[in-house]
Amino acid sequence: MEHEQIHKKIGKNLQAIRKSRSLSLDQTAELTGVSKAMLGQIERGDTNPTISILWKIVNGLHISFTQLIEDNESVAKVYRFEDVEPFVEEDGNYRAFPIVPYEQQKRFEIYTVEMERGIIHDSEAHFEGVEEYLLMMSGELRVHIQDEVFELRAGDALHFAADQPHRYENIADEKTVYHSIICYPL
Repeated sequence: MEHEQIHKKIGKNLQAIRKSRSLSLDQTAELTGVSKAMLGQIERGDTNPTISILWKIVNGLHISFTQLIEDNESVAKVYRFEDVEPFVEEDGNYRAFPIVPYEQQKRFEIYTVEMERGIIHDSEAHFEGVEEYLLMMSGELRVHIQDEVFELRAGDALHFAADQPHRYENIADEKTVYHSIICYPL
């Protein structure tokens, strides 16, 4: 399979980044200091931009240089549970697997958490504006947030502001498993 020429790849990536931010060519020109005509030529793959022009673009759009030259991702990405190393606490009885890692443009991460019977895990407050969603898979969980207590079973979900200390407590007679989706503010 023939590799795509680098200037064509840069053009496609630039256009995708610009459109994902709902920026016109005029707005992008204003942000980067690169003319609208030049940006259009780059996006169409009609020109091979100089390094200095590429630096103006990445600095103006606050992106990494590699975002312009990396291969486009597939429309789907598989995250394999067996490929993930968990964060382990409570003598191995609390395991948080970072299944979907945080990415700047997505602003969330997903963990699968396993808690053995009787385990209590305290979580420090996250920074202001962080929200958390819990999706229960099996077992039972008691969640303490300030003065409120929530009891969850398989199939339940909980959403809360995670910028305060919170506690997870497995109240089942078995291992409890849930997904934690942590969302970060813009």
